[in-house]
Amino acid sequence: MLFTCKGEWGMNKKIRTEAVDSLFEAILTLESKEECYSFFEDLCTVNELLSLSQRFEVATMLRKHDTYLRIAEKTGASTATISRVNRSLNYGDDGYALVFARMDSMKDFIEAEKAAGKASK
Repeated sequence: MLFTCKGEWGMNKKIRTEAVDSLFEAILTLESKEECYSFFEDLCTVNELLSLSQRFEVATMLRKHDTYLRIAEKTGASTATISRVNRSLNYGDDGYALVFARMDSMKDFIEAEKAAGKASK
């Protein structure tokens, strides 16, 4: 079944299919970075995985207010790709924002745990 109307979380759901739901459910079962490597190496071509990681790196750099020129030089991404990622960051469904917030929280937690460990020594 294919949905093309605004769905849950206000997203345009052209991609919301049973197959995509099943894929996301499979991804949610992964428990470690190594499991992710194994699964995504089986699922994607090298170029597909590198493209996804490039977009995420572009988003990370845009979030840090790097220039398009610096991002293009560091990542090899085209200005068209950088613009698409920037549009998603500014006008998308806040998926990047959600992930970045969770990664920041995880980083803060790990740093606090390390500091607590040093303080108790």
